[in-house]
Amino acid sequence: MINKLTQEIHQDNIKAGWWHDLQGQPMNRNVPEILCLIHSEISEAMEGYRKNLQDDKLPHRKMFEVEIADALIRIFDLAGKYNMDLDGAIAEKREYNRNRADHKLENRVKDNGKKF
Repeated sequence: MINKLTQEIHQDNIKAGWWHDLQGQPMNRNVPEILCLIHSEISEAMEGYRKNLQDDKLPHRKMFEVEIADALIRIFDLAGKYNMDLDGAIAEKREYNRNRADHKLENRVKDNGKKF
């Protein structure tokens, strides 16, 4: 399900020219740059949440919601580029987290536990 979406989003972004230079030549974008762009979307989501703003492009939606969507689009684009198996990785990570001692409430409330 997510793997299909990552490929669709990545293909959309190729067609939009995000994986080409301004002369239309394919380029190998660097991962740190893309991760910083993902982070910028999260920062924009924080600002929208903090100020309870409506989005300026989709004014019927909260900025928080739209910027989270933007972050996911960037994440899925990156995953599509590198043919990541997010479906499998998410399922495995969720199962792992279900059994983590440091995720259990009784351990989170202890001194030095994960409070959030």
